[in-house]
Amino acid sequence: QVQLVESGGGLVQPGGSLRLSCAASGNIFSIAGMGWYRQAPGKQRELVADVTSGGNANYADSVKGRFTISRDNAKNTVYLQMYNLEPEDTAVYYCKMFIWTRSTYRYDTYWGQGTQVTVSS
Repeated sequence: QVQLVESGGGLVQPGGSLRLSCAASGNIFSIAGMGWYRQAPGKQRELVADVTSGGNANYADSVKGRFTISRDNAKNTVYLQMYNLEPEDTAVYYCKMFIWTRSTYRYDTYWGQGTQVTVSS
């Protein structure tokens, strides 16, 4: 069984910063892509950023230059450093990973439970 645990969300003022973390645990053999998505009230879940196993990152236009995604393969962890936060960034943030487990012998998609980020004065 694989579990993704997120941390780092909270309330921050506009212009502030937050760092999200998502750590995977369980019967993991390898992890391919890792990513962050977000869902605001009344809106569809959208990609924020993702990173390949080789470290190539991709960002939504709305966060380019403000957010940075990174990964620590030794810790099975993905991070999202967010700077210059705006009220429009308010959402529940979810991590997603493509994980090969020793029990299934294939890549499956796993999601974190979500962490709330609220940007408000």
